[in-house]
Amino acid sequence: MPYCRNCGAELEDNDRFCAKCGSPADQAVSGAAQSSPSKKQKKPKNTGLIITIISLSLVLVSVLAVAGVYIVQNTDLIPSGNYSSKKDRDDDDDKDDKDKDDDDDDDDDKKPVVIKPGSNSITVGISMPTKDLQRWNQDGDYLKKELEAYGYEVDLEYAANDVATQLSQVENMIDSGCDLLIIAAIEGSSLGEALDMAEQMNIPVIAYDRLLMENDTVDYYVTFDNYMVGTIQGQYIVDTLNLDNVSGSFTIEFTAGDPGDNNALFFYIGAMDVLNPYIDSGKLVCVSGQTDFSDVATASWKTENAQSRAETVLNAYYADGTNIDAWLCPNDSTALGVENALEYCYFGSYPIITGQDCDISNIKNMLAGKQSMSVFKDTRTLAQRVALMADQILQGQTVEVNDTETYDNGKKVVPAFLCEPTLVTSSNYIEILVDSGYYTEDQLTG
Repeated sequence: MPYCRNCGAELEDNDRFCAKCGSPADQAVSGAAQSSPSKKQKKPKNTGLIITIISLSLVLVSVLAVAGVYIVQNTDLIPSGNYSSKKDRDDDDDKDDKDKDDDDDDDDDKKPVVIKPGSNSITVGISMPTKDLQRWNQDGDYLKKELEAYGYEVDLEYAANDVATQLSQVENMIDSGCDLLIIAAIEGSSLGEALDMAEQMNIPVIAYDRLLMENDTVDYYVTFDNYMVGTIQGQYIVDTLNLDNVSGSFTIEFTAGDPGDNNALFFYIGAMDVLNPYIDSGKLVCVSGQTDFSDVATASWKTENAQSRAETVLNAYYADGTNIDAWLCPNDSTALGVENALEYCYFGSYPIITGQDCDISNIKNMLAGKQSMSVFKDTRTLAQRVALMADQILQGQTVEVNDTETYDNGKKVVPAFLCEPTLVTSSNYIEILVDSGYYTEDQLTG
């Protein structure tokens, strides 16, 4: 009887397949061959090697599975293109780096252009209102010196107190290719056309001591605290007349500055905020009744204009011998006009007279008893601050300001830096003006 070669089960002669394992019957062997004790069935060779190969295969599959999960979770490790070699991949990485650098260059194009000093092409234009007043000559000279110390070329012009001349000078500076403008305006609202040109040429503008009005091209404003100037003047009158402690009333008259200069209003408001309570209580009496800014303003700050109005007031209200106890003047040029009028048209006791700028002629009048005080605005400090601001702008640096709320020019609130003014009288002028090197004593007493 035949047996299955595969499993040893007995087969019938007509079986085609083994009923037990399904092997074909043609693989069957005869019973003698199957049962022969001398022919033992052999085990497969290399069994240990096979088991080892299977085990290693399982380990490899596990490693590949773990690696696949890690790569999926870290997608930046997956190449983004088809590369035939490592060199191709490296070349593509280099291209990506270049593209990134190009993007960075695009960002740099959006930043302010930094202009370095030391080149003749870097020019700062300075427009001053006039050479008729001492202070503007000093401002221009100090500012030019400070800017040249930074390495810039300077185009300094004085406009002879003529608006059309100043407008033309500023336009010429722009046409000549200046890189920054510093403007002390004759009238704050008069330079609109030039400022529009500056905006088109992307030229920064700094308003110097006088705010440029009704234009959003103005980038920064540097001045002294003009409201404080007025409060210093008003408080000096209160303290000198001892209004809080003595009985009775005192007479006072008022002169204000140029209505086209925004600073003039700040001076006046500062002083009147101090004096109005005494006017309201009757402690101070304005005999002329002229207390509104528009009634007491002085066109162009001119000495002759202040003198003419003061003479009119004196002849109309004080010719009968009435005394004037105080006369508020906003600056030294208007104070000089009032002092001249008093000399010709007034015969009473000499009043307190205020001023500002510490001009030489006014300091001499102060020492002669004709002017009581002046507010000192050290133009060296102002020039240093403006030159620093100009350099910060041209270098693309952060510009220092200390006031971002006060100075609204009708179009924008202009960020400003305010310097602090100082009271000067006959008792401290040596310390403030001479010891600081602003004047020599011979200039003031000679």
